[in-house]
Order: sequence, then structure tokens, then C-alpha cells
Amino acid sequence: MAPPDALPTRSRVFAWTLFDFANTAFSVIIVTVIYSRYFTNHVSGGQRWLWGLAVSLSMIFAAALSPPLGAAADYSQNRKRFLFLFTLLCVTCTALMFFVQTGMVILGMALFILANIGFEGGLVFYDAFLPSLTSKNSYGRVSGYGFGMGYLGALAVLLIVILMLPDSGHPEYLFFVRLSFVVAALFFLIFSLPLFAFVPEPPRSERHTVSYLRAGMKQASITFRALFISKQYPTIARFLIAFFIYNDGILTVIAFAAIFAENILHMSDKDIIVFFAIVQTSAILGSVVFGIITDKIGPKRTIMITLAIWIGIAVGAYFVQTVTVFYIVAMGAGVAIGSSQSASRSMMALLTPKEREAEFFGFYDGLCGKASAVVGPLVYGVIADLTNERFAALSIAAFFIAGLTILRSVPEPERKLISATTHL
Repeated sequence: MAPPDALPTRSRVFAWTLFDFANTAFSVIIVTVIYSRYFTNHVSGGQRWLWGLAVSLSMIFAAALSPPLGAAADYSQNRKRFLFLFTLLCVTCTALMFFVQTGMVILGMALFILANIGFEGGLVFYDAFLPSLTSKNSYGRVSGYGFGMGYLGALAVLLIVILMLPDSGHPEYLFFVRLSFVVAALFFLIFSLPLFAFVPEPPRSERHTVSYLRAGMKQASITFRALFISKQYPTIARFLIAFFIYNDGILTVIAFAAIFAENILHMSDKDIIVFFAIVQTSAILGSVVFGIITDKIGPKRTIMITLAIWIGIAVGAYFVQTVTVFYIVAMGAGVAIGSSQSASRSMMALLTPKEREAEFFGFYDGLCGKASAVVGPLVYGVIADLTNERFAALSIAAFFIAGLTILRSVPEPERKLISATTHL
């Protein structure tokens, strides 16, 4: 086998994107489509707040770990080792979910929290490979390849699971549901291996003798002070607050969409899998279309449009009565999800001074991106248990309205900056 450094750039990029193809199995099968409903309706006896609590706790831990992990990604010569350990944590805990059965709430929550920490923690090191794979002029394109492979991975694993599941009346049906967790784990493990075999270890930034924990926490403290205490960058601070709030709403929709489909519209497992496969397709189309729109009108206006769509989705979910209408609402969510997150990243890139890009994006992706999933899932779960799923869905509109309100006060980057940036 040729050493990783000797492989053509395209081969290394392809091996890198396969990790996105692989890890989507966890996010789609565990977080969104299968385990979320299995835990809520079969393990916890319908207590939706427990699932919301599990999601929130996992993201709190992931956010707290982000600064030292970011420092490790910057300064370590063992990024593949760190990535492998977090991948192994996620894969192992996902496979062990097979043994979670009715009433095993603590075990079910603990395994999910550990698996999600492994998933989110691994992304820090996965992203750190990008600068060593291509030039700055191609970051956006190569990153887009990763997102595209992620969507394809979601479709592939959903197809495997739908072919594997028997009719819901089968006496061993729940056994096959639990077996899908093992399938997701194996899918993640197998397709992640090319990165470890064929992508070379990126060079570290510089030599540091301090611990990763100390370096990461110190940098996070410096960044927080610059943004929110000394207010050196008020525009970025306002945008991050807006992003934190509306991204909380988006991540809540991801965590509870399948639960809503089952409990309100009584869709079967196979119907929900097909449904999410179609939503993935609409997400691909939405990313392409809104990518063009972002280039034309700028990221701020694009985000505002997508947030208006999200508000409509939350209101529509409250009133939805048929599966057909739910398909329309959910395809709107598919269009909005990739486009809102992509435009947000573009907005952050335009606002951030070049000399502090790595620092501010670490804060954006790590603390703001992960910690923003803390409030919404728990709020949704509590409201759903106290009232019903429809009111819980409607409550998520408040996150989008608040985020939109704050975003309106963020100055629009100049059009000449947008034009220059889109060609990087």
C-alpha cells in the first residue's frame, strides 16, 4: 500500500469525504429517525422530556470539551489517533444500544450521551484535516464535497435499514429495530477506515508545552472576552447570539421530527424512513439553490429568508393533519436546513477578521454550534409532555423569531466583500 503522502490529492480528498459518508449513519439512524423514537416510546414510556434531556446533556459535555479538543487539533501530531478514539467511542456505544430495552432509561441515556460526545468530539479533528488537503481557494468546494457525501451516506444507510426491517406486526420486530443500531455502528466504522489509512497526518501549527486543556480553555476565555466583555467585535457578537438562538431551533427540529411524525400522524417506521430519504433529497436541492441565492443577495438576507421558512414550518407543524401536508412541511425544512447553516457559515466568514479566523470559527463551531442545542430539545420535551406535540412544535417558532429579530440588527456586509469571498 502506498503511503498516504504519496497518494494523489483527489484520492486523499475522497478518503476524507468518506468519513462524512460514514458518520451520517449515526446522526440519521440514532439522533433523528430510529433510536430517538425507540427510546422515547419504548424505553422511557413516552416521556419525551427524557430524550430532550439526553440531547441537551450530550451537547453540554460536547461544548465543554470543544476548547481543549480544538487546542489538540491545532497543536497535536496525533490528530488521527484522537479522531479514532472518538470514533471508536461513538461506534461502540451505538452498537451497545442493541441491548437497551423497555425501562432501561439510564443505560439508554448514558449510551446516547457518550455516543454523541464521540460523534461531536470527532468532528473537531475531522475538520482539522481540511487545510492540509487543499488550498484556501478550494476550502468551500472540498467542504461541500463532504456535505454531499454525508447526504449520500444518509440515503445509503436508510436504504439498508428499510430493506432489513420486517413488517411492524412481526413478533421480532423490535429486535430488528435494535439491530439497526448495530448496522449504523458498522456503517460508521467501515466507511471511516479509508481516512485513517489514506489521509496523512496534518502538520501541527507550532510546538506547545502547555496541556491541551489549559491551552483550549485559555483561548476560549480570550475569545469570549474579546467578543462579549470588552466588545471589540460587537457585530460578530450580535451575530453569534442570533446564530446560537436560531440554531437551537434547527437542532431541536432534527431531534424531534421523527417522534412528531410517529406520535401525531402515526407513521410507521418504514414510512418515516422513506420520508426522511425524501427530505435528504430536498436538502441537497436546497443547498444548491440557496448557495446561488447567497451569492446573489448575500448571506444575511439568505438567512432571514430561511428563518421565515422555519417559522412557517413550526406553524405548519401545529396545524398539519395529513401525511401529505406533513411531506410538504418537511420538504420545506429539508430545503431550509442546509441553506440556513451554510449561509450562517458564509456570514461568519465575512464578519471575521482574517487574523482571527481560526480563533473565531473555533468559537462559532465549537461552543456556539454545540451549546446551542442545550435549551430547545429540553423545552420541546417538557412542553410536549405537559401539553402535546403540536404546542411543542409551535414553541420552536419562538427561537426562529428571536434569532431573526437579533439578526436584523447585524450590519449587512458590503456587497464587494461578498463578491470577493465567494470566489475563495
